[in-house]
Amino acid sequence: MTLSTKPITEGGERIQKLLARAGLGSRREIERWIEEGRLTVNSQPVQLGYHLKAGDYLQINGRVVKWEKYADQPTRVLVYNKPVGELVTRRDPEGRPVIFTQLPRLQVGRWIAVGRLDINTSGLLLVTNNGELANRLMHPSREVEREYAVRILGEVDDAMIERLKTGVELEDGPARFDELRFYAGEGANKWFYVTVKQGRNRLVRRLWESQEVKVSRLIRVRYGAVVLPDRIRAHAYYELEAKELQELMQFVDL
Repeated sequence: MTLSTKPITEGGERIQKLLARAGLGSRREIERWIEEGRLTVNSQPVQLGYHLKAGDYLQINGRVVKWEKYADQPTRVLVYNKPVGELVTRRDPEGRPVIFTQLPRLQVGRWIAVGRLDINTSGLLLVTNNGELANRLMHPSREVEREYAVRILGEVDDAMIERLKTGVELEDGPARFDELRFYAGEGANKWFYVTVKQGRNRLVRRLWESQEVKVSRLIRVRYGAVVLPDRIRAHAYYELEAKELQELMQFVDL
């Protein structure tokens, strides 16, 4: 099921809101473009907060944008189970598999990945056609929790766990696990569940590697309140139903 956005009314819709939802950029980026004079409506520079109305002729950097098709676009969110070996990109020059070829075709707009998973990480990836929703879910200020199941190769003691929860210094600044708990395993291979609130590149792997242990498997199992269902196999997806979608939108104040 899908959740419809507001249709065009006589007063129109704010230009930065509509274009952000279309995935052309975040509201802040679009506001900057407006201030830089990169957007025109009916061949005139547009002002912040301008309400697009039926018949308006919109251009960005001189390129015509058929904005009307985004006005009534329903918001959709997919929960995709990414396998190891797939890339979170639209195309790969080396010809490696990418996640977007596994998704249903959209008649309007495009799919936007909420964050990334590296080629060796599997599990939950949220994908949406609503750019504003994606930006809010990823914005550092919201500190949305990401939970992972991690298999560690190496000895892990209580002192190491305490360091990882308290904080360690990485090359791009201090970092820590907000939650870290043992799950299962004996000997050299053990499974843990960890939670972080940042989307920094390879953060979970780098935290463990700072303690000279190896991550042999990494699976994202939760993003915010959205959990990867057990029934969703690799390469498959589940589309949020209306109630779930409404709750997700409310979570980011949309």
